[in-house]
Amino acid sequence: MHGLSRLGNGVSPPSSPRFRHARNKNTDVSGNFHSGNCQVKLQNFAEKLGFMIVSAVYRRRGVLLFAPLLYISGMLLYMGALGFDASRTSGGGTGLDPIGSVYRSPQVFEKLWPLMDAENNGSSNLLTNVWNLKLHQVWKPCIAHTVSQEGFAELPKSNGYLIIEANGGLNQQRLSICDAVAVAGLLNATLVIPIFHLNSVWRDSSKFCDIFDEDFFIYALRNHVKVVRQLPEDMLLKFDNNISRIVNLRVKAWSSPTYYLLKVLPKLKELGAVRIAPFSNRLAHSVPPNIQGLRCLCNFEALRFSEPIRMLAAKMVDRMVKKSSKTSGRYVSVHIRFEEDMVAFSCCIYDGGEEEKHEMDIARERSWRGKFRRRGRVIRPGANRVDGKCPLTPLEVGMMLRGMGFENNTSLYVAAGKIYKAEKYMTPLKQMFPRLESKDTLASTEELAPFEGGNFPHFLVGHRRYLYEGHAKTIKPDKRKLALLFDSPDIRWNDFKSQLQDMLHHSDTKGVELKKPSSSLYTFPMPDCMCKHADVKSASGNRRRLV
Repeated sequence: MHGLSRLGNGVSPPSSPRFRHARNKNTDVSGNFHSGNCQVKLQNFAEKLGFMIVSAVYRRRGVLLFAPLLYISGMLLYMGALGFDASRTSGGGTGLDPIGSVYRSPQVFEKLWPLMDAENNGSSNLLTNVWNLKLHQVWKPCIAHTVSQEGFAELPKSNGYLIIEANGGLNQQRLSICDAVAVAGLLNATLVIPIFHLNSVWRDSSKFCDIFDEDFFIYALRNHVKVVRQLPEDMLLKFDNNISRIVNLRVKAWSSPTYYLLKVLPKLKELGAVRIAPFSNRLAHSVPPNIQGLRCLCNFEALRFSEPIRMLAAKMVDRMVKKSSKTSGRYVSVHIRFEEDMVAFSCCIYDGGEEEKHEMDIARERSWRGKFRRRGRVIRPGANRVDGKCPLTPLEVGMMLRGMGFENNTSLYVAAGKIYKAEKYMTPLKQMFPRLESKDTLASTEELAPFEGGNFPHFLVGHRRYLYEGHAKTIKPDKRKLALLFDSPDIRWNDFKSQLQDMLHHSDTKGVELKKPSSSLYTFPMPDCMCKHADVKSASGNRRRLV
C-alpha cells in the first residue's frame, strides 16, 4: 500500500576479414560496396564514412585491435543516419523500422487470442508453485550485526540539528529520509522530522505524519539517532523564528561520508543547526557498515505507514484474499505504470495517432515545461522501445502473464494510478483475466477519499527480499525481449509461450540477488541488511545457523 495522499498509487561481433584486396577493388566511385555477386548501396555520408574508416583499419595490421571500437562507432553512425522514427501510420511501420521499434501488440494479441482462449480454465498450478523454489541459501534480517541492537545506553551530546528537505515523489522522499538518518548518525546530529517539498509534478501537500507513523519512527531510532518533531524554541529564536534563515548547505549528489565530516560537521558545530535542501541522492551508496546499518534500520524497521493507511491496507488485503478463493487465496499483484505522465515522459509512441501525440505534447509541457523542447534534444521513440524503456500497456502485461502460464482463473490485483485511456487499454486485460480487482473495486469511494495515487515498486521489491528469506517474489520481465516479441505479428503461440516461460524462470533465478557496489540497498538488502543462513545438523536435530 502507499502513503496518505498516495494510496494505491507499490536483454558475436562479426569476424574480422582476413583477406587483402586491391585498394579500390570493392568500391566504386559512387560509394557502393561489392561482395561476391551482391552489391550493397551505401545510402549516405555516414555509411560511407563508417565503411571507409573500417576499411582503412583493416589494411593496417598495426591498428587492427581498434577495429571493434571503430566498427561499433560506425554502426552508431549508421543507426543515427537511418533513424528509428521514420513517419509511420498508427499501429504500423514503414518497412524501415527495426523489429521491436513499433507498437504492434494489438495485432499480436488478435492472432494469439483464440489460442489463449482455448487454454482457459486449464489445470495449471503455476500460481501455487511459481515461487516454491528450493533455495540453496537462505537470508535473514540481521541489522543488529551492523547496528548494535541496544545502540547507546545514552546518546552522546548532539553536535546540532540537521534539517533536510525530501524532494521528489514518494520513492525519492523515502530514500531521503533514510539517508538523513544515516547522515545524522554519522555527524552525531539531532534529526528534525524531514520536510516534504511540494513537487510540481506530484502536487501532493502531505506531511511526514500523514504518510508515516511519526511516533514509531522516533521510538525505533531512539537508541541510535535522536529525532525531534521540530526545532526547540531557543534555536528558532536564534534564527528569528524563520527556518529559511538557517544556512542551506548545497551538498553535491552522492557525497561521501568524508565530505560530510570535513565540510558539514564544522558548520553544524559552529551554527548549531544546518539545512540541506534538496536532499535527494545526497549520500553515496558506499558508506561504512555502521552507517549503512542505519539506512537498513530506517527503511526496513523504523519507517512504517500511519495508522489510517495500515488499517485500510489490512482491509483491502483481506478482501482480495477472499475474492481469490478459487486459487486458495493466492493472487498476482500487477504494478502497471501506464499513467498519462509516465507515457508522456517516456516519449514512446503507441497506437493513438495524432490525438495521442497532441495529448502527450500537452502533458509534457504541463509537467516539465519545455524540457523536451530544448535545443539539441533528440527524441527517438523507436529506439526507446527497442531499449525496453517504454511503459507496458495493460494489454502487454496480460499477454506476458498468459504466455508465462497464468490462466484466466488467476486473480489479479492491479496496482496503478489513473491508467491512460483506461477503457481502451484495460479491456483486453479484463478479457484475459476476468478475476481482476483494483483499489476501486476493493474499497469504497469514501474509504479512498483521503488518498491520492502514488507508488514505490523498488522499495517493495526490497521489502519482499527482507521478509521472504532473500527472494524478491517479483517477476521482472526483460522489456527488450518483450519489445521483440510484441513486434512479431507472425509469431506462433507455442514459441511465444516458450520464450515467456524462459523469461519467468530467469526472473525467478534472479530473485535472490546480492547488492552490487552501485546498487541500492533499498532494492537489494543483501548482504548489508541481511545475513546468510545454512542448514546444519546437531544432536538435537535440524537447525539454522548464521554463516
